[in-house]
Amino acid sequence: MAHIPDLLATCWTSAGDVVPARNGDVSPLSVEARVAAVAKAGYRGFGIAAPDLAVVDRTIGYPALAQLLDENGLCHVEVEYLQDWWTRGERRRASDEVRELLFEAAAALGADHVKVGLGDREDDLDEERFAGEFARLATEAHAHGTRIGFEPPADSMMPTIIPAAELVRTVAHQAGGLLVDIWHIFRSGTAYDELVEVLPPEYVFAVEISDGRAEPVGTLYDDTFDNRLPPGDGDFNVAGFVRVMQSLGFEGPWGLEVMSTELRSLPVEVATKRVFDAATRVFETVRPATGAETAPGGT
Repeated sequence: MAHIPDLLATCWTSAGDVVPARNGDVSPLSVEARVAAVAKAGYRGFGIAAPDLAVVDRTIGYPALAQLLDENGLCHVEVEYLQDWWTRGERRRASDEVRELLFEAAAALGADHVKVGLGDREDDLDEERFAGEFARLATEAHAHGTRIGFEPPADSMMPTIIPAAELVRTVAHQAGGLLVDIWHIFRSGTAYDELVEVLPPEYVFAVEISDGRAEPVGTLYDDTFDNRLPPGDGDFNVAGFVRVMQSLGFEGPWGLEVMSTELRSLPVEVATKRVFDAATRVFETVRPATGAETAPGGT
């Protein structure tokens, strides 16, 4: 029988009908309902975003959530999402408020990592200052008992993971690493076999899988939030990606991040189970890599 690794439901997989910049950023579901659905589906990890953490902080509190996660066998925790951490002025002040919240929650919940991202392609990138700010961010994460999972989206100022990999290798901080999301790898046109050459294995802290069609529909933002598919249901060759990441030594937990119009219309128990079962089928088919894996449409 194939070994099924620990799977983590990222925040959007259990958040229900919510899309940032459209209908708010707070899940309409209680954290208790989400935890119950995720645990019942078979996951071993739970992801939650800053706006929902703020709700937890002013209602049941982090200690109660930590106990709830423990009682439900959810031993891996991911908190997100920090942007503008390298900026100055008002953007930085707003970012620092989220930063404080995420680090406090990470410490209280024993989070594996804090997911951080990037700005739009139009943002300027001062490489020296950016590296310094990343080192500072990693240092703060370490002080809170967690790590940084740096995720460069395909529509960001780092449209591929290659410069991000170079950044973490250059900064070389034990708490500053990468979050490798198949969605952004595929949409950036990066071939999976190229990851073996560019990713520093010791700094791959988290991996996320989903699936999708070969070509995006609409803007990358809309495609990202509306058209993802459960692993194995699309054109991404998820099994090939998994084999490549395993060849780099990654063992999990594997984040399942599936955001789609269809899944948001389903009860959370149904949506989380559908994604879990799909991922399980993928892992049941994975065999040790025998050669290069190229993403469909990749380079």
